[in-house]
Amino acid sequence: MATLREIKRRIEAVKNTKQITSAMKMVAASKLRKAQSRMLEMRPYADKMKSVLGSLSAGSGIAEHPLLKPRARKTVDILIMTSDRGLCGAFNSNIIKKANAFIKERKSEGLDVSLSLIGKKALDYYKRRDVNIRKSWTGLSGKVSFAGSQEIANNVIDSYLGENIDEVFLLYNKFITVMAQEVTMSRLLPYASDAEPEESSEPSTAYLYEPSREEVYNQLLPKNIEVQIFRAIIESSASEEAARMTSMENATQNANEMIGALTLKYNKARQASITAELMDIVGGVEALK
Repeated sequence: MATLREIKRRIEAVKNTKQITSAMKMVAASKLRKAQSRMLEMRPYADKMKSVLGSLSAGSGIAEHPLLKPRARKTVDILIMTSDRGLCGAFNSNIIKKANAFIKERKSEGLDVSLSLIGKKALDYYKRRDVNIRKSWTGLSGKVSFAGSQEIANNVIDSYLGENIDEVFLLYNKFITVMAQEVTMSRLLPYASDAEPEESSEPSTAYLYEPSREEVYNQLLPKNIEVQIFRAIIESSASEEAARMTSMENATQNANEMIGALTLKYNKARQASITAELMDIVGGVEALK
């Protein structure tokens, strides 16, 4: 049976852990407010960019642009977004679970799969496994910038245009609520609008391109890839902080419950010790009679 000193030491250790988890929860809540604000500002812009490209494609037919034109698939690349740090619940494991299922499915189709990794957790996981890591980026958690998304987008586009990869998918955690994040998979390249064309009796809109349709697509398509990657990074950042805040709140509650249980155990052990001492005194008094 644990001694009073051991129980007291465990109570102090749990109290120290509770202070850490409580502080981490408050820090995550502060970061979440900033990330959520950026995310809500970015969503309409990213959605409008996709809508504009969808309207242009519907109005002018399928353009023969290399970022739009599908080709025979041999190599599929997955851009996987995780965090650089842990202590955020199932945030990273859900992404990796989805990625592993996707890799298995594509390999069963006879395709080669390469990985482009964002976040130290994904890199640490996959570098110990038999997979082709094409490129990795770390240190983006908490330092979200459009320049970083441009670098990633340029790397992906160059590899696609160089025909090193034939299809690119983006995998990240989409922010739904503070308590819920949704693992989301979308195709980046070749680009295709997610929106289904609406049925209408009105004639389709005819667009005039200046200086040319090719030049418009040359400007808009790479920019859209940058915007969609930037949006995913912001969504992932907000989801990470929400998951960490929830995880630290649960850890703090568990610490409170453990402190209560240990305190009860300590009081029982102390009471038993006092009772034993009283019995010894009574026994001694009886022996002297």
